Amino acid sequence: MKLFELKNKTAIVTGALGLIGKEHCKALSEAGANVVVADIDEYKCIEFAKTLETESIGSALDVTKPDSIKKLRDKVHEKFGHIDILVNNAAINDMFENPKAASEQSKFENYPLELWQKSVDVNLTGVFLCSQILGSEMAKQKSGSIINIASTYGITAPDQSLYIKENGSQSFYKPPAYSATKGAVIMFTRYLAAYWGSDGVRVNTLTPGGVENFQDEFFIQKYSAKTPLGRMAQPTDYKGALIFLASEASSYMTGTNLIVDGGWTAW
Repeated sequence: MKLFELKNKTAIVTGALGLIGKEHCKALSEAGANVVVADIDEYKCIEFAKTLETESIGSALDVTKPDSIKKLRDKVHEKFGHIDILVNNAAINDMFENPKAASEQSKFENYPLELWQKSVDVNLTGVFLCSQILGSEMAKQKSGSIINIASTYGITAPDQSLYIKENGSQSFYKPPAYSATKGAVIMFTRYLAAYWGSDGVRVNTLTPGGVENFQDEFFIQKYSAKTPLGRMAQPTDYKGALIFLASEASSYMTGTNLIVDGGWTAW
């Protein structure tokens, strides 16, 4: 079990206050790592960091702004002296302000350029910038693990029928930006793994399936029926995979996509 230990390691989690971001932080801390809880709201990051088992800190971070990432880098170096693990978890998933208009707004034909660009900025450019600024520190020290969080919708096209209500109406369409950016993250992982392999930096993708989070019951039932394990994921279902990728247990693994989806993409 020592292969999975992360004692004396420093791990940064972006989007750390999200549904599975918090579980990523907990898992890394439980494995012994000192965790940097990074998200937009600094106060909430600091408060959440206090709940972790190891010496951890919270810090504000906007993944779309290089200066914000550099500030975080300097803060981590001052506190811990090194960066060993980076979990690129920050992402946005389009939410439409008016549920009644969501069906029309989310159609590909009507999808706003503003929403497309926002998803690209956070989901893709954010991964690029954090990897460039924080991952470069790993390359300098000749060791490190970067874990990019993608999605099954980066591998397969969204099944739009999942969003059809019992009355036959379409609640909304899964927008194109999410799939496009998550698919790009998977390819970016391969690029970076090949680029930094000789510097001892491993780069892998963790692709989660859908997490149950108070969605409409019709959606939960439809999604579960399409999953061989017969259910949506719980936020804790990805902890083991994350620690595997972060630790020496996966020391000969880079450029790969670890899919944890209950079998969703198996058929």
